[in-house]
Amino acid sequence: MGAQDARDLRTGRGVSETGPRLRDAEGEKRTPEASDAGARAADDQNAPLRVAVLFVGNKLMLDDGVGPAAYEEMLERYELPPNVDAFDLGCLSLDMIEAVRDYDVLLTVDAVDGTGAQPGTVLRFAPDAMARHAGATASLHDLKLVDLFDAALLLGYEAEGLCLGVQVENASPAVATIGLTPKVHEALPLLVDTVAGELARIGAPPKRRL
Repeated sequence: MGAQDARDLRTGRGVSETGPRLRDAEGEKRTPEASDAGARAADDQNAPLRVAVLFVGNKLMLDDGVGPAAYEEMLERYELPPNVDAFDLGCLSLDMIEAVRDYDVLLTVDAVDGTGAQPGTVLRFAPDAMARHAGATASLHDLKLVDLFDAALLLGYEAEGLCLGVQVENASPAVATIGLTPKVHEALPLLVDTVAGELARIGAPPKRRL
């Protein structure tokens, strides 16, 4: 993925810039799933969408723990509405297949690598873009959200999905290490605010704590 394929949503600059950034992966527009979900919520105020936010990662493996770190910061900074549930997961598994049945929207927050972006860059993906594009948009975890959706579809379950990923610097330390590298840690506020923004876009805005 070259600089022309991922643009900074705030400045329009390419991947060579430094510091926390938020980009649509591969130059894609904001995912239609989120806007469609927001329209559905607006059409039926008496039946708000059920949303699950899945924070994925291993906090013992440096930047691979960005999901759990974002989970903690999310709950510290925001109060989630009743129709939104947050989960701190070590990894996605087929045990979560019932979530596709029970929720209208699944949002995953995970570590990614090989995107061509600077460490700490926050990227937005549709589930298939996160998992099915070779290498460049691969999550560090084996089971991807799109795999969960595919398995659930065989059982007749359907939900909408969106993935937020953070480009890592080091997610494979030689020994178990708790914490994030500086650039990924610096991106945490942007990542959490992005999760809050996506929830607001689908009609489930969290409330910022004082």
